[in-house]
Amino acid sequence: MRINIPDPAFSHSERASANFRLALKISLVFVALLWIVSLLNWGLALDLTRFGVRPGVPAGLAGIFFAPLLHGNLAHLLSNSIPLVVLGTGMLYLYPNSALKVIPAIYLVPGLVVWQFGRASLHVGASGLVYGLATYILVAGLIRRDRRAISAAMLVFFLYGTLVWGVLPSETGVSWETHLVAGLVGVVLAIFFRRLDVPPRKRYTWEDEDADDSKNSVD
Repeated sequence: MRINIPDPAFSHSERASANFRLALKISLVFVALLWIVSLLNWGLALDLTRFGVRPGVPAGLAGIFFAPLLHGNLAHLLSNSIPLVVLGTGMLYLYPNSALKVIPAIYLVPGLVVWQFGRASLHVGASGLVYGLATYILVAGLIRRDRRAISAAMLVFFLYGTLVWGVLPSETGVSWETHLVAGLVGVVLAIFFRRLDVPPRKRYTWEDEDADDSKNSVD
């Protein structure tokens, strides 16, 4: 299988650099929002975690929208912050068109599924986003033939390969259901959107020469 190298005029352009900076800024702003919400919640004793997903409870439906913004404690928030910056930046930079569809899906779908089928517990945290983004980037790198996607997949596997254990009901107090559903959503969407955000590949002189020869032979 040939691995395509993105056209340097595309991947090393000023526009590409600007897109990376924008992706990083958006990711940092989102993580900053998580910190602001958590600090206000803890500092003012607002008990915002009551707006998390509570399966089967009508009031728990609000958690579909609010649960990813809420965290139980500082360790929980810290564990999600750096992965969200890394994975969010990678997703927005490498797959900007897909991100417009993928990010809302992995934000909302896990909460909806957990509300319908999850165990009776309070489910909060942005770890579903972490799992969804990680599996999307990983699977996209496995099924695409361009070097950027493969490199991103290898980095995700190296940094976050141990996330796979989080989809198993092995630790109390962890919403493994959210992790599992978000991971599956990431896998399915990576396959479904595999033809989106394909960068122009580098062409070699011999390819152009072969194309000219083929054209001349047809003439």
